[in-house]
Amino acid sequence: MSPKILPLPRGAPLRLDARPLVMGILNVTPDSFSDGGRHDDEARAVAHGLALVDEGADILDIGGESTRPGHRPVDAADEIARVEPVIRALAQRIATPISIDTMKAQVAARAMAAGAAIINDVWGFQRDPDIARVAADTGALAIVMHNRETEDPGADIVAEVRDFLSRSIDIALAAGVARDRIVIDPGFGFGKTHEQSLRLVTELASIAALGFPVLLGASRKRSIGRVTGRGDPMQRLHGSLALAVVGAMNGADILRAHDVAPHLDAMKMVAALHAQHKARP
Repeated sequence: MSPKILPLPRGAPLRLDARPLVMGILNVTPDSFSDGGRHDDEARAVAHGLALVDEGADILDIGGESTRPGHRPVDAADEIARVEPVIRALAQRIATPISIDTMKAQVAARAMAAGAAIINDVWGFQRDPDIARVAADTGALAIVMHNRETEDPGADIVAEVRDFLSRSIDIALAAGVARDRIVIDPGFGFGKTHEQSLRLVTELASIAALGFPVLLGASRKRSIGRVTGRGDPMQRLHGSLALAVVGAMNGADILRAHDVAPHLDAMKMVAALHAQHKARP
């Protein structure tokens, strides 16, 4: 595992050379596919965020709009009303870097002002042209994800993801985001068939070859339910861990997860296996 450091404007840098990091998911939404409505008021959201940090989350990813299939769009004002007070309250109590999961520049700007340090855009800076500028102006760490409106079973998904992310990287750089502040995400489950999503995990090294840290977010996704027969997303921990471990072995630097403590244990084991392999003559 090659040494990497991601500098952040608040606190110590995120180091990626010891083990893959675990990004804890905090959905402040009524309709997210797995935990919608569980943390959709400020008190419950803050409490859950603190619990994820206590479990060992390296990053806290806060979102105010569901991106599940068939989700209802939320306007910027409503999204800000959901996430801004939660970010502000948590930023005053934790040193863990906070990420805002949004595709809107206005939401990203308000989140950064409230204490976020990372902008996580599920449309890779290709939906709202101003969000890259917000990232550059605020010095945010920028996570750009591949997405598409509909599935295309005939697409060469690895080539498409690489091309899309290359465009996102160019957009970020043109806006003034530094190269060492960009993370890429292949977008497991977003506009992809089940087979395409699994292929991306097995061929993640092709995405990592773009030369940027890679985030993988497969936690509780429907592909896991399809393989395991677990219809309830809350019962998909074991499948989530399997994808996380394979993804980490294939080059993922950050794992986005609902269940932080089990993923952290898994990533410690991945790091131990890497160290054992490197130590062999």
